[in-house]
Amino acid sequence: MYRYVLFDLDGTLTDSGPGIMWAAQSALHDMGIEENSTAELRKFVGPPLADSFRDRYGLEGADCDKAVALYRDYYNHHGGVYQNAVYPGIPELLARLRDLDRTLIIATSKSDWATRTVLAHFGLDRYFSIIAVADDILRRTKTDVIRYAVGQAGICDLSEAVMVGDRYHDITAAKELGIDSIGVLFGYGSRHELEESGADYIAETAEEIGSIILS
Repeated sequence: MYRYVLFDLDGTLTDSGPGIMWAAQSALHDMGIEENSTAELRKFVGPPLADSFRDRYGLEGADCDKAVALYRDYYNHHGGVYQNAVYPGIPELLARLRDLDRTLIIATSKSDWATRTVLAHFGLDRYFSIIAVADDILRRTKTDVIRYAVGQAGICDLSEAVMVGDRYHDITAAKELGIDSIGVLFGYGSRHELEESGADYIAETAEEIGSIILS
């Protein structure tokens, strides 16, 4: 039985794609890169920012740092964070799990400020005991974030924990640490991506996530 449930945020609890894509496009424009493909901009949802700017646009070192800073300025201070919506059924799922004494944890590559702002804006913060986020020094990867979350929660038996996310970063990081995972199809990853990454379960709705966790 899963006692600890770790949730990704972007693409799993909320559809943050519009704000993320707009901020990424704006940052790329300021770096002299014009990106108008929605399919390409969608790929910014989920992975660490620096990885996306480096691996997909070849930005290295100071240029990569500048692109990340530009993105964060657009996203945090020019409205991107609020171009967002909670997925159907998520508040009900979180309330049900909390009422059944599950420990709910956020494990996201988002920054601390943006994470707490989104959770508070939608009233979701009340459900979570621990909020684990990425940073530029100690927790740069999703594996680092999940490992930190496990330590903060004091999880000794990893078979009691499950990671819920929409992208391969969530699934492969959980797998690396020996934690089961649920891939969700209403986010920004495909069934093929999630299955190929090794997701233990696939859920199409918030209700299905609950059924898997509680079965």
